[in-house]
Amino acid sequence: MLNRDSMKAEIEDSYAEAFVGLYCRVIVTADDDKVLKRAAEDATATPAIVIGRTEGGVERWLNKKETPDGRNGVTLQFWGGISEDKTFNDSVNKLEVEMSYRIRQDILVKPFTAVFDALPNPAGKIDMLETVGHCGDGYEWKQKIHGRSMIVVPIMVSDFLIEQKLSYTKGVMGANFWYMCKTKRAVSEAGDKALKAIHEIEGVITPFDICSAGSKPETRFPHIGPTTNHPYVPSLKKRLGKESRVPEGIKYIPEIVINGKSIAAVKEAMKVGIRSACEVNGVARISAGNYGGKLGSYKIHLRELFP
Repeated sequence: MLNRDSMKAEIEDSYAEAFVGLYCRVIVTADDDKVLKRAAEDATATPAIVIGRTEGGVERWLNKKETPDGRNGVTLQFWGGISEDKTFNDSVNKLEVEMSYRIRQDILVKPFTAVFDALPNPAGKIDMLETVGHCGDGYEWKQKIHGRSMIVVPIMVSDFLIEQKLSYTKGVMGANFWYMCKTKRAVSEAGDKALKAIHEIEGVITPFDICSAGSKPETRFPHIGPTTNHPYVPSLKKRLGKESRVPEGIKYIPEIVINGKSIAAVKEAMKVGIRSACEVNGVARISAGNYGGKLGSYKIHLRELFP
């Protein structure tokens, strides 16, 4: 068991607030590893759920024996929010549209790529003909390939393949932890160690990787979405005075956000990520972002992870 008494950094008595979200899980393959990496990075580069869009992340890189077509690949997750003021189907439709942008603009345009469904036990399936298949301008066709029902989209460099129906289900999104650092070196070193450990856990992604801009729901500028979590900004410590919540000696407060297939997977990812970050000199304290328990369905207490 991981015990906080054996850790170098102090674990605050705080919690991360997490949410129920929708996600699709796909395998992308390509002939060339450089192309595969660009497709994966481009398709997941912009975490944007906080502004009403979608976000994604790399779950795991795959070798040729792990993919449907025998090429190197990568497992990606694409996430969308569930709106309380709309129907569940509206949220599914929003995810379909937003995910299709990522596929069309970031994967289809890369030479010799293909997309396959990779989600077991789904809640439902999205037909990708309307939003991706019709990039073929009506010349696309359906074909059984690698034992799967595929859409073949004719494009100028070979043809793009995508499984006709991609699965979706509910998961947990927005779990997070902050590792408060005394040095700039600790920001990257501890972040890299934490991310490496987190990605050993099956079914999770880190949509921001190392995030430098934790936010809050209250804002004076609602047209741009969430703004800086000012009480935790080190450069504002003197200016804010007693309102500042930055501990003495702390110069940087990076955040790692985790989405995953289940609350158990997310908690395990937080545990190993925090444990790894705390091994680095210069990491003095661990905390987490929350909204007073008013928004998320889950509260993940740090003292529960490290009793």
